[in-house]
Amino acid sequence: MEALYIYIAKSCSLMLFFYCVYYFLLRKETFFNSNRWFLLSGLIVAAFLPLLSYTKIIWIDADPYVNTAIQSTFGENSEKGSVDFSWSTILLTIYGLGFLVFILKLAIDFYSLNAIIKGKKIQQQADFKFIDINENIAPFSYFEYIIYNSSLYTPSELENILEHEKVHSDQNHTVDVLISRIFCILFWFNPIIWLYKKAIMQNLEFIADSEAAKKIQDKKSYQYTLLKITTHENCVAITNHFYQSLIKKRIVMLNKNQSKKKNSWKYYTVIPALAAFVLLFQVEVIAKEKPQIIQENESNIKSVDVYKIRKNSTDAELNEIKSNLLKDHNVKFEISEIKRNDSNQLTSIVVDIKKGKQRAKSIQNSSNQAINEFGVVIITYNNGDKKIGIQTINDSNKESKAAVSKGGATVNVNKDNDDNSTSPHSNIIITQNQNSKNQTNVNVNSNTSTKTNSNTNSNSSTIVTTDNDDNNVVTKITTSNGKTNVAVTSGSSKSKVQGVPLIIVDGTEMPHGFDLDEIKPEDIKSMSVFKGTNALSKYGEKGSDGVIEIETRK
Repeated sequence: MEALYIYIAKSCSLMLFFYCVYYFLLRKETFFNSNRWFLLSGLIVAAFLPLLSYTKIIWIDADPYVNTAIQSTFGENSEKGSVDFSWSTILLTIYGLGFLVFILKLAIDFYSLNAIIKGKKIQQQADFKFIDINENIAPFSYFEYIIYNSSLYTPSELENILEHEKVHSDQNHTVDVLISRIFCILFWFNPIIWLYKKAIMQNLEFIADSEAAKKIQDKKSYQYTLLKITTHENCVAITNHFYQSLIKKRIVMLNKNQSKKKNSWKYYTVIPALAAFVLLFQVEVIAKEKPQIIQENESNIKSVDVYKIRKNSTDAELNEIKSNLLKDHNVKFEISEIKRNDSNQLTSIVVDIKKGKQRAKSIQNSSNQAINEFGVVIITYNNGDKKIGIQTINDSNKESKAAVSKGGATVNVNKDNDDNSTSPHSNIIITQNQNSKNQTNVNVNSNTSTKTNSNTNSNSSTIVTTDNDDNNVVTKITTSNGKTNVAVTSGSSKSKVQGVPLIIVDGTEMPHGFDLDEIKPEDIKSMSVFKGTNALSKYGEKGSDGVIEIETRK
């Protein structure tokens, strides 16, 4: 409802602006045809300009207090909702009643017009259709029809009248009348629109008087005809009728000297005003938060629990881990595809852990080689929140790394491999994703999987990050022998990314065919993948096939 009120306010303001320009600057000028188009343009601009807007995106740093502010004001807004709804219902009801009344009036006018024309003899002359009636109504025209009562006028008066109505018919003034009438129905509550309609009707009469007077030798006789027509008060509202109020003004304009062409500058006064309107009211500024890397303060962490799975872990030990995770942290721990070699070492295992919307998965499989040791990491914060993840172990430097995810964030935990304690004194880095779900950030999502294949003496690892949104978008980073590949897929054929994505490295657009292998994995600081509306809004058509942003370590 608020958007509707804003549209009405903007539209009515534009109508007022155009009417004021006409009334104070153009009304007394003899640029009648230019005034016609000016007034019609004012209605079109008032109707459509408020619907057009330019979107400007501003990237800002994430504010940690935004969510709190939204939650604190949500209750107040919901309390006012019922009051706003009641007023909105009342206003809409009043508007609807007025709208129906004026629609009914328009229907009656069309019926009256049809009753006058129906069954009458039509005389075709060039592009005009003349109908001579017996009713005592003022002469009028409706598109190509010109209706009059010849018995009420002398031949000279009738000639003046027909020349006047021919101008209305030839220039399609009925269109102007109908447009102004429609706007009066839609904005019946706005007094300006009624003044605006009156200005349009008067200006059409000025045009017809001016053009007819050029074809009539006796201009004085034409003016007497105008005065005579004032005795006929009956007319059809949706037509161009000969009589119009304020006959004195028509006669004054008929005898007025032509305005100087230099006065046409007055039309251009609307241009800077409309430009200011667009800049002030039609530029929609959208603030989007940048993906950030935030150093988590250790004081916020209550504990870090690591449940390690070694190559010699027995089924009983795995079941104990499952029991402890469910009991202590309400984390579901599922294992499958367990295989062992002759030394009773694990060669294959799939570990899947879940907590709410968080999910982490590790898949390790080889023919006969023992698995790399890894662990399940649970980080507990002082406020009770928990983050889950899979800990991977680098045997070469005895250092363990964990990818811990919660909602839209991934926590990387570096921990000494020989330390089996649950001390909170670990180096923790949190990457937060606060963008819309059409944007997928590498290593910044709720579902994280790690996969290790051991078919030879050396292992290769794959980290798979899944964004669990409606489009089922999957972003994969595969690290194997020092190479990094990025692929974007979708679970739905309708939303599948096609073509080659745009690649941006440190803010610079890479040429078509750029090979991501040219960037070493250790040189990548962060990587983001945009698709859909986010890619289009940020990069335009260039981002229609998706965008990959890479920030390197400088």
